[in-house]
This record gives sequence, C-alpha cells and structure tokens, in this order.
Amino acid sequence: MTQESEQKKLRELGELRHRMRHSASHVMADAVLTLFPDAKLGIGPPTDDGFYYDFDVPRAFTPEDLQRIDEIMAERVQRDLPFERREIGREEARAMFAHQPYKQDLIDAIPSGEAISVYRHGEFVDLCEGPHVASTGQIRAFKLLSIAGAYWRGSEANPMLQRIYGTAFESREALEEFLARLEEAQRRDHRRLGRDLGLFMFDALAPASPFFLPKGTTVYNLMIAFIRELYSRYGYQEVITPQIFSTELWKRSGHYDNYRENMYFTYVDEREFGVKPMNCPGHCLLYSSQLHSYRELPIRYADFGRLHRYERSGVTHGLTRVRSFSQDDAHIFCRPEQVPEEVAYILRFMKETYQAFGLGEPRVALSLRPEKRGGSDEMWDRAEIILRGALQQSGYPFQEAQGEGAFYGPKIDLFMRDAIGREWQLGTVQLDLFMPERFELHYIGEDNTPQRPVMVHRAILGSLERFMGVLVEHYGGAFPLWLAPVQAVVVPIADRHREYAELVERALREKGLRAEVDARNERMQLKIREAQLQKVPYMLVVGDREAERQAVSVRRRDGKDLGPMPLADALQMLLDEAARR
Repeated sequence: MTQESEQKKLRELGELRHRMRHSASHVMADAVLTLFPDAKLGIGPPTDDGFYYDFDVPRAFTPEDLQRIDEIMAERVQRDLPFERREIGREEARAMFAHQPYKQDLIDAIPSGEAISVYRHGEFVDLCEGPHVASTGQIRAFKLLSIAGAYWRGSEANPMLQRIYGTAFESREALEEFLARLEEAQRRDHRRLGRDLGLFMFDALAPASPFFLPKGTTVYNLMIAFIRELYSRYGYQEVITPQIFSTELWKRSGHYDNYRENMYFTYVDEREFGVKPMNCPGHCLLYSSQLHSYRELPIRYADFGRLHRYERSGVTHGLTRVRSFSQDDAHIFCRPEQVPEEVAYILRFMKETYQAFGLGEPRVALSLRPEKRGGSDEMWDRAEIILRGALQQSGYPFQEAQGEGAFYGPKIDLFMRDAIGREWQLGTVQLDLFMPERFELHYIGEDNTPQRPVMVHRAILGSLERFMGVLVEHYGGAFPLWLAPVQAVVVPIADRHREYAELVERALREKGLRAEVDARNERMQLKIREAQLQKVPYMLVVGDREAERQAVSVRRRDGKDLGPMPLADALQMLLDEAARR
C-alpha cells in the first residue's frame, strides 16, 4: 500500500468514526430524555476519542443511570433507525425546542439568513448541523465512559451541566483495543504518579500552578541542563528578561488586542502592567537596544523565563495545562534569506532532543493564518510562502492546518507519539514578520541601509511543565537512568552494614550519581520492593560479603538480579548507562 493510499484510508476511517460518534451522542441524548423527560439538552459533539453530551437534569447521574442509558442506546441501535435531516425556519425551530432553553440559546447564535437544520431518528429530534451515519444500526460498537461537570458554553458565569462521555468504533475489536489503551493511560496518569513518586503537588491557594518537590525539581533541572548543553553547540545566547511590563509593551506587540483574555494584569503607581505570557516582546526590546549589522545575524536569544497565562479552571489538567510555567523559549533574528537554513537547523536540534528523551519521529503540520490576527494580508502571504518553502526544503512531509497559526505569524508544529500511541504537540517554529515591524527593528545591510529582520519563535520542549507531564506518562514514571531523580538506592542488610552503605553512597555521589541509603530498620526485601515502586533504576545491596570485598550486589527495578560485582565496576556500569541517554 502506498503512503498516499494509506493516508486516504486513514482519512476515510476518521470520517466514519466522526459520523458514528456524532450519531452516538444523539442516541445517548435520546436515551437520557427517555429516562428524564424534563432534561434540558446542551450540546453533543464528537471528539478525537469519542463523544459527549451535556445535560441539565434534576439530580446527579448515577452508575445505575449510565447502565440504563446504555441499554436504551443498544435498543435504538438494534432498531436501525434512519437519521433524517431537515432544514427549518427560525420560528419553527423556536417552537420545536420551546422547552429547551440551551437550544434556544444556540438558535439565537445562528446568524440571520443561515440555514437551521435538525436531525431525527425515531421520536428524537435535535438541533444539529451533522453529519451523521445513515442509521443507528451503523453505530457498531460503543461504550459510555464517565460523568463530569461542564459549564454551559465553558463560562463559569453559566449553569453547571452534567457531561456524559462515551466512545464509539467501527468494530468491537477496535473498541476493546481503545479501552485497553485507556486503562494503560490511567495507569500512567502523571497526576497519580507525580503524587506517588513525590515529584510535584498542587494547592488550592495557587490554582493550576505546580509546586515541584525535590525529586521533581531534579528532573526539571535536568531537562533544562540538557537544553543548555545544546545551546552552546547550536549558537544560542541565554538571556533573562523582566516578569512584568507596562501594558504599553503589550499594546505595541499586539498581545493586548489579541491575547488579553489570557493575561494577568496589575496596577503599579497608577499604571497598568501585565504579567508576561510570552518572552517575545522582551526579546524585541533586547534586540533594539543595540545597532546590528547583517554580519551578526542570526542572533539567537534563549530564555527560561517564567510565564503566566490565564486558563479557565475547567480546562486545567495536572502539569499539561497550567497557569504558571516556563518554556525552553528562543527567538532568532535573521535576514529573510536565512530562514530556510535556520528552520533546518532548528529541526535538527529538535530531532536530537526528542531522540535523547526516547521519543520517535514527529508528525509535522504547517499552521496557517487564524481569523484573529495582526498584520496585513500581504504580510501573511509573504510569511506563509517563506515558511512553506523552508519546510519543503527541509524534506519533512507535512500537512497544512488552516486557521491554526499564531496571531503574529504561521508556524510549524511537531506532534510526537508517546509509548502508548497518544499524540502530543511539542515543538514549534513560528515565523513572525509582524513584531519586527511593530517594534521597528532593523539591521544595517550590505548596502549600508537599514533593513527589516524577520523573527523566528522557537520552542523544542515547549512548556517544561507540560513536557515533564508527557515524560512521566511516556515512561510510566520509570525515567531512564540519566533522568531519574534517584539513580540508585543503597540497601544495607543489617544495621552493622550501614557504615559501608554510606561509603558506597559517597562513592556514587563523588562520581556525580544521585544516590541515597535506605537505613530504615526494615527487611531487605521490603526496602527493595519499595525502591522498585519508586521506580529507582538500581538497588545496591550490601552485607558482610560485600563490605569485605568492596563490592555491591546489584538489582534492577525490573526485578533482574545482576549479582555481586566490585564497587568500581558497578560505578562504571551506571556512569556508562547514564552517559548514553
């Protein structure tokens, strides 16, 4: 099968699942109305992994309700009821949904003159654009998954509804495979592992803003150290910029008009200031503080500055959606003709990084102009042509995503799959012609006249918090040796072996390895088991024989016993493994 035919088959499967899941959400709403005739219906769209529907009912749904809803859905599927589409007028729509206030709200939002369509199966009718499968019998395999709360239209000012999640697939085998992945994902959930492994915590006094415990801080700093190590090789200069700027800066950069709802503001000396959600405007000030020649370009500023963005409480999620975070952020100021080479350089940097963290090859998307954006259409035309050409020269296959660009420019987004096949958007390369113009940036060209540089925004790990959450789930908490917060636990068999255990610990630490002694008055097997539960890569057991021979008995977290070996050999083994990344 050719790559083109395989992609076509995947698109067709995706379209089938989209229609099936949308149809399943209608069948679920039908079942809920059967059980709760006075239920008020919200919305019920398909999602990447399934579907949901929001309901306003007089009491909380129970597991027994879900079972009964499932049974009614199965009966509707068995009847193979056709989905029938009909377009109606606005007044007929109002009358049809007279007792459904949320549907009335949706009708009000439909622009005048735009068609209003409804879909019917059996006795159930819903306001909907579609599309759907031909009949309920084509919903081959489905399952209801969970219940959650959701504000109407995502606003905390609106009523809280109950959301039922479900999923549907083209076969029972595909459904079972998905449920197995879902179970594995729950086992790897970084929020649970973060708590159990002592990596991070949250507190209601700082909503959606993580506290990193010592072990988590070790991993966090190792991630930064890895990127810093590559900065010197790839020609980046690290800078530090302020946390809070006058809103004059944010108005100049375009963030005040295009990003204000995601920012935090305060007043100082009767002036409005904004906490930075991004580093780019500060880097523009740095660049403009000096005169630059074309010979200096590209100039690459890197910044681990702390960022704050407002996220609604309903969408925050562990480390992967937070309000306070840091990025491995960088901005490159270069000449337009340098962009293709710079993009290739960044992609090489990204590939080296992802390989070191055990991630595979990326899926690449070119994200184009959004509806809400800054700059002229001519500027966007030029930026998209430059970035598309640079990506084509890089040799990476890519798809174009309309409307997904940043407000200041198009971008290349890299999507990586984790150990259980889930896709995460990580790296990004963004081409910006907008901000250099707003900040009146220039360099002196070969003809000794001022020229406008272009600005390339670049992040590889992206949000360090989010990347760490992804890594915890990718590894299931079992970090590779170089990244493990504790690389080895020394386990003395009895109290009399404690002194030698501490000698072993010092020898490890002197070589730069992260080690600790478990000197508790507990059985050796219990200590080993608890170290394994903490995902510590190695346990070094010491007793009379090991102390006499300057040796250790080595066990791995997977349960494999490597047996006794000289301490010097064990040290070298750990150092070699840590160096391999």
